[in-house]
Amino acid sequence: MRVSLNARPSASSTAGPVASPTTRSDRGSATVWVVGVLVVLCAVFGAVLAIGQVVVIRHRAAGAADLAALAAADHWMKGGEGACATADRVARAQGSRIVSCEVEGEIADVTAASGTGLLTAEARARAGPPMSAPG
Repeated sequence: MRVSLNARPSASSTAGPVASPTTRSDRGSATVWVVGVLVVLCAVFGAVLAIGQVVVIRHRAAGAADLAALAAADHWMKGGEGACATADRVARAQGSRIVSCEVEGEIADVTAASGTGLLTAEARARAGPPMSAPG
């Protein structure tokens, strides 16, 4: 018996089962599923981040409107323009802007907006002295 050192094994002895043209291979399907799941998870994560940003912007606008209304009501003696100028300074310090400001007597009604583009929120606040109890 002769044994050759350079002999190669035949293709039929090393190859696994050969897929015929009529059979389907599931090879690589897990990769497609993983990519699909990752895309869905990224979309959900992006939506959660966007909703969180909307909530933050809404709270920023509400806080700025509250503080601006309190400032305008506190400075009602300066007149409508002076009180609204004070409210504008307070709102800008909070990273917001005044949309409308009205001062009637000691009562201030302020609307503030925060955010830019699609992510913009407005909030309205009213401030003044407490109402006296009847009687």
